Amino acid sequence: MTLTKIFSLVMPLALTFCACSKAEPGLSEGGESTGPVTLSMVDKNATDETKALYSNLWTIQKTGWMFGHHDDLMYGRYWYGTEGGSDTKAVCGDYPAVYSFDFAEIMDDRHDNPASVTANELRRKCMVEAYDRGMVLTACMHINNPLTGGDSWDNSSREVAAEILKDGSETNIKFKEWLDRLADFANNLKGSDGKVIPVIFRPFHEHTQSWSWWGSSCTTEGEFKALWKFTIDYLRDTKGVHSFIYAISPQMDNAKTENDFYFRWPGDDYVDFIGMDCYQGINNSVFVNNLKVLSMISKKKLKPCGVTETGVEGFTAEDYWLTNIAAPMAGRNMSLLVTWRNKYVTEETDKHYFSVYPGHPSEDSFIEMYERADTYFCEDLPDMYTMAEDVTIN
Repeated sequence: MTLTKIFSLVMPLALTFCACSKAEPGLSEGGESTGPVTLSMVDKNATDETKALYSNLWTIQKTGWMFGHHDDLMYGRYWYGTEGGSDTKAVCGDYPAVYSFDFAEIMDDRHDNPASVTANELRRKCMVEAYDRGMVLTACMHINNPLTGGDSWDNSSREVAAEILKDGSETNIKFKEWLDRLADFANNLKGSDGKVIPVIFRPFHEHTQSWSWWGSSCTTEGEFKALWKFTIDYLRDTKGVHSFIYAISPQMDNAKTENDFYFRWPGDDYVDFIGMDCYQGINNSVFVNNLKVLSMISKKKLKPCGVTETGVEGFTAEDYWLTNIAAPMAGRNMSLLVTWRNKYVTEETDKHYFSVYPGHPSEDSFIEMYERADTYFCEDLPDMYTMAEDVTIN
């Protein structure tokens, strides 16, 4: 952490203690609870480290938000599998606070392909390194279509969820085998301290869209809710996975309302973390609107929240990070914001990148965002795996 950032973090705290306030005891001037809080988790038997992470996800959003990047430690714009590699660190000198990755190739029929085996070994290595550094881990799953054999974008059949839910069907058996692999991986994913690594897991992400086999065009409301619950029940109760924080992440690219966020909501007992994948481009009004709605739902339900995916593919705007990310996020009570990946390329014509990298026009803007008091990168984090003060987990 730079001296500039240390100073900017300390001064607001000093001013807070010196300032007079008419807020009621235990309340901020905005009426938000600042005293002890009790949160509920989907898994009542979650590990101590998982509960601690959950408590810190709630607490950290009071002071700022954690920057994250998908596959940041695994590859970048011009490198792959480099020891200690990170496009984020190469620009600002620090790793992101949040490391995002994909469970899919660990789970589905690709798991034993030679290329996937090699990639999965690297994935595991990066996950352990992230945890050992004190970073937060989050995962999606672009798993293949278990009925058709197509990829996750194969939305040609409306029977997939129904077949998964039909006990004893070929698709049901296959899907449970995939969950078995995930459970085995999760239960054996341990840091150098020997403890199982907690993961913010967001299955069936962007379920509001029609692109996936679990999306709005392929499942009914009842089927999606049942699929969500079946997956969690199987992992938690049958396979004994107790290191997951379950996150829902609808795609919210346009201005949305509270009811939009509840699209196919599986129930408060089956959601820990409220996310949104928001590819709003540079439309700040849409972004701010959705951040306000998300924050309001978070406070109402006492569940931490954040932007689980965002970014502009191939962006070139020099002021992007200050204008389109830092400014809208300021004071919104988000725990995190994760940008999508920077694809490793050998040809400059491929513009599939969503974050900064060395030589990108937005480098200076990114560094200025990094220096802000309300942004958390790896070295800024408190111990995310020790319980936060004044938070109790049920």
